[in-house]
Amino acid sequence: MASYYSNRMHGRRMSDGSRYHRDSLTCAHKSYPLGTMLKVTNLKNKKSVIVKVTDRCGSRRIIDLSYAAAKEIGMITAGVAMVRVEKYEEDRGIPYRREKQTELPELDFEITDKSNDYTPEWQRNDNKENEIEKDNGKETKNKKAKEPKRHNKKQ
Repeated sequence: MASYYSNRMHGRRMSDGSRYHRDSLTCAHKSYPLGTMLKVTNLKNKKSVIVKVTDRCGSRRIIDLSYAAAKEIGMITAGVAMVRVEKYEEDRGIPYRREKQTELPELDFEITDKSNDYTPEWQRNDNKENEIEKDNGKETKNKKAKEPKRHNKKQ
């Protein structure tokens, strides 16, 4: 027999230290270790959901589900349902070896000359402007010459 958490539990701490959120797929179970993934199947309609054990429950029910998990298996209107609880293990699959080996290209690590300059374009343009300004006899980096500020005084 399974039930689900009321909305009053929303935001409260669980046994594993996390906070309960009604939209998360979590559950409370008596004996499974915290953090275990369980597959819960509603025996009436055969819907199932994968949940994570985050809390401990009392002695009356086998499992207490979060609101979202209860909604997934269709037990919201009844409030309680007969369920089957199984430990869930992900299918890892069988690793395989490719029949055809992919050939990697050979890389040439020879040091190239300095002519290939990999500086960004904005730095190259800035350096050229500075060189042009130095050639013109100006030592300022700005294109515009600094003019003294004039204050108009009203008499």
